[in-house]
This record gives sequence, C-alpha cells and structure tokens, in this order.
Amino acid sequence: MNRQTGLIVIAALILSACSSMPSHQPQAQKAAPVLESGSTPGEAGGGYLAGDGPGNDIPANLDSIPDAVPRAEPLHPYANRPYVALGRTYTPLTVPGNFKERGIASWYGKKFHGQRTSSGEVYDMFGMTAAHPTLPIPSYARVTNLANGKSVVVRINDRGPFMHDRIIDLSYAAAYKLGLINNGSGEVEVDSIVPGQDTPPVATSTVQAEPLPPAAPPPAAAPAPAPVATTTVAASGNVYLQLGAFRSEQGAESFLAKMRSALGDTGKQLSLFRKSGLVRVHLGPYASKDAASGSAAQLQGKLGFKPLVSLH
Repeated sequence: MNRQTGLIVIAALILSACSSMPSHQPQAQKAAPVLESGSTPGEAGGGYLAGDGPGNDIPANLDSIPDAVPRAEPLHPYANRPYVALGRTYTPLTVPGNFKERGIASWYGKKFHGQRTSSGEVYDMFGMTAAHPTLPIPSYARVTNLANGKSVVVRINDRGPFMHDRIIDLSYAAAYKLGLINNGSGEVEVDSIVPGQDTPPVATSTVQAEPLPPAAPPPAAAPAPAPVATTTVAASGNVYLQLGAFRSEQGAESFLAKMRSALGDTGKQLSLFRKSGLVRVHLGPYASKDAASGSAAQLQGKLGFKPLVSLH
C-alpha cells in the first residue's frame, strides 16, 4: 500500500466514525399549532387546535347525558381571587345569579381531558361543565345557543377562555348538546343560576363584585326618610351588608327590588351606595360588625348566598 492509498483509507475510516456518532444539534422548533378543521378561530369561526378535538372514544349516549343540577356549594378558597391572564386583570364574582351576557362560546376536548381545572377537579369532556373568566367557582349557568334555541345547564369549575373574544369554554358534551361541535363555536347567551330557582334571574347589567377593603373614606351622609329606599343613599361611620354590586344604576335598582321582595320587612334599610365606580346594594345600618356578621349568617339560608360586611 503506497502512501497516497493509506491516506485515503484513513480518511474513509474517520468519515465512517463521524457518521455513527450521535448528533447534538438542537432540534428544530415546532411549527405553530394549526387548526384541524382548516379554519381560523375568530369571533364566528370554528375548528379546534391540533391535538385537541373530540378524540376517538366518544360515548354513544351523549344525548342522554343529563344537565348539571344546581345546588348550593361553598366557593373555592383560591379560584375566586382576582387574577391576571394575558396581561388582563379579572375579578371573579362572589355571588351567583344576576349575570347575563351574550357572546361567542367555544369548547375544549381531549387535549385537556383528565387534567386539573382551576377548581382542582379533573376535567371530564363528557361532563356538563364549562370554563368562564369571572363566574363564581363553583356555580351554575344556563347556556343557550341563539342560532337554534337549544339550552343546557352547566357547572362552572374552570377559568377561561382568554383569547378571540370568547365568553365561555364548554365541555365537549355541552357543546354537542347545543349543536356547536361542527362549527367549533357559536353565539350563545349565558345566564348565571341561583340554586333553588326554577329559571335564571334576568338582569339588565353585568354584576362586578369585588373584595371590599376593611375601611373606606366616609362619604357625605344623606337622610333616609323610608325604611326601604330606591335612591342612592350614603351613610357615614356605619356598618352595612353588601348584597350585590353593579356597573349600572338600572341593574342595581332591579336587584334592589328583588331583594325587597325576598327579604320583606327586616327593620333595616335597603339602599344604593356608589363606590369605586360601582353601584352597590346595601342593607343596614348595623350597630357593629358582629351584629352584621350574625345577620349575614341568618340571611344566607334565605338568599342562597352570604352577604359581605361593608364599612363606610
């Protein structure tokens, strides 16, 4: 073997060894998710992300799955705190009912099936549940498909959606019963339900309940000539129970009328009080925080929710 031939053989052996060594090059980044239906999710679009969808093991009895049955449940200790998602702050409601909105609903399926929801419960895509940005967890809502009039009752046990201006994410079963599966989304109406009521209450505005600080600067006082007032009243240095909070005075007055009917003559004044841009429905005044807390516990059974103690 001459010198030139020897060099060729050595070079070939080196190349063979290099080809058998494991590669340490970084893997290429995965492409952005595509929609299996080939459409883009938007306000009226359908489809679902790759990896999600209905899956292959769909029960044959989806039509017979019963709606969720509203019942009084304690609020989750953590899932109802204010939170931030995609740069936006959300303040969950703390009282069911008196909430109605219209918008686009979507649904989520096998990609999240078996995973934990915001309530800590395991998501079952074949259960009658839903995710909502601000409704109390847990609570119940009636969802109506405005295109066909179909309606279901779901249990809110998760947070979301936060993209594409969707207002609610339904389980696969709920979306199926509403006729939303093929389109992937659709316009719906969402009504929060108070357990024990046959139908969801109708409100003229969206409730925006929020935690109250322990004390607030005393506003100007106004006289209250009657035990029940329908005008905005402010008291100074007194203790009240907050029954609800609304963005509009019309919604607050509608709720105040319902509370007047539900409570009857309590010996306390029902009034509207403006604070932090909201119109709040208050009952009082009470002589002390202890007295207000005792009354709140008594009213819980009658109203289905426990009023908040408010100092102002």
